[in-house]
Amino acid sequence: MISQTPREGFSPKFEVVSCFVEHDGHILLLQRQSHKPQPNTYGVPAGKVDDQEDIHQAIKREVGEETWIDLSHAHYFTKLFVQYPDYEFIYHIFSASFEERPEVTINSEEHQHHVWLPPHKALELELIQDEDHCIKLFYNIA
Repeated sequence: MISQTPREGFSPKFEVVSCFVEHDGHILLLQRQSHKPQPNTYGVPAGKVDDQEDIHQAIKREVGEETWIDLSHAHYFTKLFVQYPDYEFIYHIFSASFEERPEVTINSEEHQHHVWLPPHKALELELIQDEDHCIKLFYNIA
């Protein structure tokens, strides 16, 4: 379950950062490797915040590690509160727009493929859990 407000007693184990990397009305989606949790699903570049790292450092690092895109700017959108049966975490959403489509070199340990799609078309993919909610929220899609 994902929400914009924490439930009473919410106890996050960690924080995650994510980024809508945008170009010309399209967003970058990465397909997870088959050996990763939620295999073969698509999601935006994202990952856990390391100890002693703030979320702005984390998003630049994660996007760089997963795509080799140098994220010189990222705009903070919101944080969400995620509850899974075994743990809870805070999910931060950023965005970054590029005038020219950045070259993507995926980390083959984590991902197997990438695509650029308009947000409404991204919703047709098999997405990582709750990614549809995030896309709809960020792009105000009913």
